[in-house]
Amino acid sequence: MCQVEENQAGKIYDWRKIVSMNDPVADMLTRIRNGQQAKHQQVKLVSSKIKEEIARVLQEEGYIERFSVESLDNNLKSMTVDLKYYHGKPVIDLIRRISRPGLRVYKSYKDLSSIPGFGVAILSTSHGIMTHVSAKQKCVGGEVICEVA
Repeated sequence: MCQVEENQAGKIYDWRKIVSMNDPVADMLTRIRNGQQAKHQQVKLVSSKIKEEIARVLQEEGYIERFSVESLDNNLKSMTVDLKYYHGKPVIDLIRRISRPGLRVYKSYKDLSSIPGFGVAILSTSHGIMTHVSAKQKCVGGEVICEVA
């Protein structure tokens, strides 16, 4: 889709300024999922602190190659995520949002269970963004952001 379009009256609209984003984390996860299905080497998105922390955890766990953040004009930052493949297949089989704006999901460290397929759950805790394994070790619970396998 073209970002800048002209309507019938001749007005030019920049859709990046008009479209509001209700769940930017879900947008990030969807871009990663779609990018891997389309066999892209990288995906670009608008950066935020929580997205950077999620990308850091994904990189530490080996689900993505790397990520980088660049400053743009208007105090915006752009994040580029380099996707990872193994023998031509995406490393990420499953990436899905658990807690969302309409239904927040919180779990105690006692209730955190393993994710099928050697996956991890990414949590937002009082000690920062971390995997469910780290949260269990530190005995902290939090909001379950997403699951990755």
